[in-house]
Amino acid sequence: MPNAVSFEHVTDGCFADSIGAGGLTRAEFEPLLAETGPALAALRASELPLLKLPARRDDLPAIEAVAARMRGLDEVVILGTGGSSLGGQTLYALADASKKPRLHFHDNVDPHTFDVLLKTLNPARTGVIAISKSGTTAETLAQLFVLLKWAGGGQRFVAVTEPKDSTLTRLAKAHGMALLDHDPGVGGRYSALSVTGVLPAQIAGLDVVALREGAAEVLADPAAAAAGAALAVALWRHKGATQTVLMPYCDRLATFGLWFRQLWAESLGKNGAGTTPIRAVGTVDQHSQLQLYLAGPRDKMYSLMLFDCANEGPVIDASLAKEVGYLAGKRMGALMDAEGRATVATLIRNHRPTRVFRLNRLDESAMGALMMHFMIETILTAHLLGVDAFDQPAVEEGKVLTREYLGA
Repeated sequence: MPNAVSFEHVTDGCFADSIGAGGLTRAEFEPLLAETGPALAALRASELPLLKLPARRDDLPAIEAVAARMRGLDEVVILGTGGSSLGGQTLYALADASKKPRLHFHDNVDPHTFDVLLKTLNPARTGVIAISKSGTTAETLAQLFVLLKWAGGGQRFVAVTEPKDSTLTRLAKAHGMALLDHDPGVGGRYSALSVTGVLPAQIAGLDVVALREGAAEVLADPAAAAAGAALAVALWRHKGATQTVLMPYCDRLATFGLWFRQLWAESLGKNGAGTTPIRAVGTVDQHSQLQLYLAGPRDKMYSLMLFDCANEGPVIDASLAKEVGYLAGKRMGALMDAEGRATVATLIRNHRPTRVFRLNRLDESAMGALMMHFMIETILTAHLLGVDAFDQPAVEEGKVLTREYLGA
């Protein structure tokens, strides 16, 4: 099922008529696909802020004003965890990371990593963005407290949080930090097209209007997302596919796999339902995971993302590659392209349900399309599983215990 502009969603490799017993029959798939219809109609009729983001432009001037100030610095440290960080990281992978300011995403509180960071930066030439939807995220606040003291104040600091009274809001006002609103109606893992992703993207010089336009194209025609949701649930119910592997053959999509992993796991893992997301990267994980995929348990659905790169990259000198003649005179991209296609073919030959995203290009519009595809696919999968795609009640217990341990 093709997207009009940026990618094609090829699902033949998930069906029995292509891969045999490991695949679905149409009778197993089509009733679930039909069930997505009412959910799509409800989504279109909803006031869900997430679905309004692709058409929004009114928020961009305020974000750009902050981004313009940050572009005058050498480094920008972005504090946040989960959805407050992964969307921005995914978009930044499209940018030229050699250009200033360089963006550093710190989404953990490993003290060693933070000590190393502080030794490499000049506080007078570094900006800081703290992102916490609630304004109370312990990890982000801890990082921010350290950096405020390190920098000697909040002159080059920005806080992104809900427009309400919170620890982060009060801290921002007390230290003269710029404040940008995080929409209360957009959950963190669904926020990549909002300020949490758009601000880092604008600092890096990316075209955020094109990002949202790409998302709008998928929103106008979500048929591929509906098919993906039906496939995931049908393979889970009928073929025991309790795990779903996303494997892009493109380093710029490596962080996209991490973004997807949170989106899928936190949205669907409820009431005993859900499948476990696994991030792999081609060609690297051909040498670490592919053996299991081909000869291990038949409990996985595979989604490979292939980018046409056969004519890209440096040419391999034929005089140096005499002993491996198949590489002589080829571009490096030709090897990546061939290995991706070979992995798809091998999975299908081994009766493993495999779909392919064929990317026509990888730019801001394509990334927006991919992000919206997977967000809608996740929401529709939640509908088919009978769970709420937008809450995460199970994670609260750990937060409560963390506060108890620190208090003790």
